[in-house]
Amino acid sequence: MKKYIALVTTSLIILTLVGQIHAQDEKTITLPAVQKDIGEPLMQALQDRHSSRDFSDRELSRQHISNILWAAFGINRSESGKRTAPSANNRQETDIYVALPEGLYLYDANAHALELILDEDIRAATGTQAYVGDAAMNLVYVADLAKLDYALNDTGLINTAAGVGFIGQNVYLYCASEGLAAVVRGSIDRDKLHDIMHLQEEQQIILAHSIGYPAE
Repeated sequence: MKKYIALVTTSLIILTLVGQIHAQDEKTITLPAVQKDIGEPLMQALQDRHSSRDFSDRELSRQHISNILWAAFGINRSESGKRTAPSANNRQETDIYVALPEGLYLYDANAHALELILDEDIRAATGTQAYVGDAAMNLVYVADLAKLDYALNDTGLINTAAGVGFIGQNVYLYCASEGLAAVVRGSIDRDKLHDIMHLQEEQQIILAHSIGYPAE
């Protein structure tokens, strides 16, 4: 009996440790290698690009998440660290925050990984529309104004807005190519979301992007 109890106790300890290790691992999600040999021809993707506000409750695979984030603003020239979307003076001041059911993450383009920021579901808070919380993933495009340095003026801010537009269009084209629903959004309670995301004063929310499988 004592041996049985000891065995059960040991098993519970091992399961607990495995659970803790898994939880620690999920603080950093290393994304799968990007699939660069899939999708429609560019002109067909442009033909199919549209905004959709009806989402199913089906979660996105990590492969889709990997592909979307790389298409959005991933590194496509490893020797220089330059990205799939242009950035004025290569300032790369836009960060992509990823709101998933399991938490809020920050996309690390250099590691092609997600870093956990909050372990709670804040998808519904990323916009004011009812459908936002239904989308499998919401991207929040955040400009770090500290990186603009001397360009923190009308021209710098226009360039930042243009850069976010390029990122959003990259996401749209991937979603069109893969049959995913997507809509970029400006209707955001920015002050409330800024607090929820624990952003710094110099960080400014520009736009958000809801993505998922289309409702059937």
